[in-house]
Amino acid sequence: MTSDRLLDASALRDWAHTAVSDLITHTDEINRLNVFPVADSDTGTNMLFTMRSALAEANSDAGSGDVARVAAALSTGALNGARGNSGVILSQILRGIADSTARAADAAGGELGDLDVHVLGAALRRGVELVIASMGGQEIPGTVVSVLRAAADAVEECANAAEGLGRAITAAADAAVIALEKTPEQLDVLADAGVVDAGGRGLVVLLDALTATITGQAPTRSVYEPVSRPAAADAEADQPARQFEVMYLLDGCDGAAADALRQRLAQLGESVAIAASASDAGDSHSVHVHTDDAGAAVEAGLAFGRPRRIQISALTVGPTRLPPGSWTRERAVLAVVDGDGAAELFAAEGACVLRPDLHTAAGVSAQQLLRAVVDTGAAQVMVLPNGYVAAEELVAGCTAAIGWGIDVVPLPTGSMVQGLAALAVHEPDRQAVDDGYTMAQAVGATRHASVRIATERALTWAGTCQPGDGLGIAGDEVLIVAPDIASAATGLIDLLLASGGELVTVLMGAGADTTVGTICEKHVHDHHPGSELVAYRTGHRGDVLLIGVE
Repeated sequence: MTSDRLLDASALRDWAHTAVSDLITHTDEINRLNVFPVADSDTGTNMLFTMRSALAEANSDAGSGDVARVAAALSTGALNGARGNSGVILSQILRGIADSTARAADAAGGELGDLDVHVLGAALRRGVELVIASMGGQEIPGTVVSVLRAAADAVEECANAAEGLGRAITAAADAAVIALEKTPEQLDVLADAGVVDAGGRGLVVLLDALTATITGQAPTRSVYEPVSRPAAADAEADQPARQFEVMYLLDGCDGAAADALRQRLAQLGESVAIAASASDAGDSHSVHVHTDDAGAAVEAGLAFGRPRRIQISALTVGPTRLPPGSWTRERAVLAVVDGDGAAELFAAEGACVLRPDLHTAAGVSAQQLLRAVVDTGAAQVMVLPNGYVAAEELVAGCTAAIGWGIDVVPLPTGSMVQGLAALAVHEPDRQAVDDGYTMAQAVGATRHASVRIATERALTWAGTCQPGDGLGIAGDEVLIVAPDIASAATGLIDLLLASGGELVTVLMGAGADTTVGTICEKHVHDHHPGSELVAYRTGHRGDVLLIGVE
């Protein structure tokens, strides 16, 4: 039997990573439970986006071994990236961890190596206080606060009994489940809908992720499904809501100004949440409100500080699904591509195109992917990520799209050359399962690699490279070092064709000379009879050439 792991800086990061993965798994379940305060079916999605932002901030300082510093990064990332009411609440739970860890570090007179049971109990208790404060000081029984309070009680009891950290975390998760299952008894809207509290369910996911991180054993929980659905909600599900969800970060706003802003926003709408940052300055706040006058909500912030990262989205009542008859076609292919030439090439083959932001290297977010899927106007969408969508964002975006009532099939295309292979066998009139399987087969049968220009002297598996050399890369390994792009490309093509292949596709990026395609074509003609090469100028960024062999 292995001993429990310390909750140190590394474990805290690992917990955040596990929490993101587990939230992706449970997003759809949590969204279905979401009826309070507004039945907009996005609690799971918002918690996922917020936790991803927290993890990204913590990973930006991956070398730190100070658990207080990692906790502060999680708190900052969550506050800056908070989505929705549930995201604001989650940011305050993480701030509770940050505040209590910082106090423990100060008491220790320096860096804090790990969190013990007493610090964890204080962190959860602080989280309860901060969540209630962010909601204007009013606690509503049957919400995530009730579940969080039960978890804090359990950890404090274990601390008083001198129990170990693993036992305390397990007890906290189990107590949270008991409290979660009591939420319909405490809140009529939950009882009427036959659900437990969605935010509380999300908190259980986070606590179970912490249990798995520390003890190595992931608890098995029941899947919570709505027992019933109010007739009123059915009647309203397809009706657009008059309200908007308004969120922004507000700088230069002290505590007194935040209280005044809260009163003003309460006059404009409901679900007001204002959460302060964990910094000593205390002049930055995350602001959230549901209102039918989004402009007035933003203007209210201008009176008390400097708003930034303003997000305004329409709220819908009931599940986030498009009404029947919304589809303009049965099936579409959505391809994520980079470069003007690539966009034209994929569009000419009948695909809808989503392009990564030209001003960032972050790729495509789940929110951007969801919007693009909905914009296809199709009931069924085959998604070709082509290496531009992180796995977590792909899963989150597709899960959210399924919540809209769209059949989404993501295909494992790691490069645009694989995307072209899949698109070549796509038949919109074929059954979706057959179409998806055939396209996936084409992806799997396409070997792909790339050519990159070396920017510095380095030692690779293929030898030492100098700035300006052409590097032939497959997977994450450099297989060829050549004096120029064309030489690297022809050498890479030889390797790819060593196990056979009939068609070589070369996509030329923004840094490729027009003669490269001609050189490669002649090389295949002279050295690989029976194989054909086609080259396209796509103008993509990054690797100068993308090469595929089918």
